[in-house]
Amino acid sequence: MNSSPNASLSPSQKSTTSGLLDQTALSTLAQRLVEAAKRAGADAADAVAVRGISQGVEIRDGKVEESERSEGDDVGLRVLVGKRQAVISTNDISGDGVARLAERAVAMAKVAPDDEYVGLADPSLLAKDFPELDLLDPQVPSVSELERRAQAAEAAAFAVKGVTKSNGATASAGIGGMVLVTSTGFHGSYLRSSHGISVTAIAGEGTGMERDYDFTSAIHVSDLASPESVGRLAGERTVARLNPRKVATCKVPVVFDPRVAGSLVGHLIGAVNGASIARKTSFLKDHLGQQLFDKSIRIIDDPLRVRGLRSQAFDAEGVVTKKQAIIDDGVLTTWLLDSATARELGMATTGHAHRGVSSSPSPGPYNLHLEAGKATPAELMSDIKEGFYVTDLIGSGVNGVTGDYSRGAAGFWIENGELTYAVSEVTIAGHLLEIFKSMTPANDLVFKYGVNAPTVRIEGLTIAGR
Repeated sequence: MNSSPNASLSPSQKSTTSGLLDQTALSTLAQRLVEAAKRAGADAADAVAVRGISQGVEIRDGKVEESERSEGDDVGLRVLVGKRQAVISTNDISGDGVARLAERAVAMAKVAPDDEYVGLADPSLLAKDFPELDLLDPQVPSVSELERRAQAAEAAAFAVKGVTKSNGATASAGIGGMVLVTSTGFHGSYLRSSHGISVTAIAGEGTGMERDYDFTSAIHVSDLASPESVGRLAGERTVARLNPRKVATCKVPVVFDPRVAGSLVGHLIGAVNGASIARKTSFLKDHLGQQLFDKSIRIIDDPLRVRGLRSQAFDAEGVVTKKQAIIDDGVLTTWLLDSATARELGMATTGHAHRGVSSSPSPGPYNLHLEAGKATPAELMSDIKEGFYVTDLIGSGVNGVTGDYSRGAAGFWIENGELTYAVSEVTIAGHLLEIFKSMTPANDLVFKYGVNAPTVRIEGLTIAGR
């Protein structure tokens, strides 16, 4: 899964980047930790070694306000003694530190409570092939280049008529990598780069000020939107929000802009997380295999998407990952499971284990998206006499246990199928099961975030206004 450094880098960049891309020392360290744990009395063990370098700048009014750089390695060791487990982490392994860390982890495990579900992944499920996912752009930009990107983005926002202030523009880049070694013989690693630009603009004066933003993020710098387009869109969005009105409480169709529509997918994924199901704290705990959406709806988790923001060929337990339809023809097909939650539920892991160096594995998604529909956004709204187009959501008033949904929102009022005036300080409310049933996606899906969705229409949500 690793790429070789780009030959176009300067000699100094090549030296720095080559060292970062070489994970040999991390791999050796992880292997030594696992072997030391076994010698110290562990029945099984795995080790995670994480490397990261990141740098970023923040610009305000054309001047650098902050410039940051971080670089470091961290390691975590998980040991199992019978049905007892302990996790320990450090960023300093020197001298005989490996042996001491392993001994300490084993001692912790021996006094931990029994957990009948802990254990490493079934060896038959471990990844053996590592497809090329093109996750590494080895060109680490200079600080001056990051400053240029941020300044260009902010300048483009200021160029939009009506923008009065900047709330800052940022540009960042980094490379992160992970090595996983288990006592069952798995050894895997990957490296992932990241680039990003963001701008927040302000329009209006005094109590009439409004703000909005735009950002772009990508694995490869060539996939970033231009700084100028990010700034321009941030400025245009901000100016469009000026002079918002209140609306009376009513029940109308609500249309979610793509940048907030993904939140509905996120609420679903939170409810099908195996940890929530095992704890019986999900409103979907009895809905596996049931029709939740219209038959046209598919929601996909794809860890193998080339250049995907969350792509990886194996999970945090070494289990092979695969593309899965979480919702297929409107039906809930699976929970998201790691090995422990799968054992607790009497099922098999789905390869969704995630972890940091100081934690044990837990389930989580990869690259999620709601598949596009057939109608354009304009067609989706054309028959709405009165409705609400949401561009911004505030707060987290979603109850994962009951499915009740209530969030602050801002956007634009729809009249006779057209966006009219800005609306703010309202609340949209309903129940997630009803929201899922009435969901209709448009055809404008773009892969921009970790969770992606097209414009989405929901029928009959309650708008709490004046």
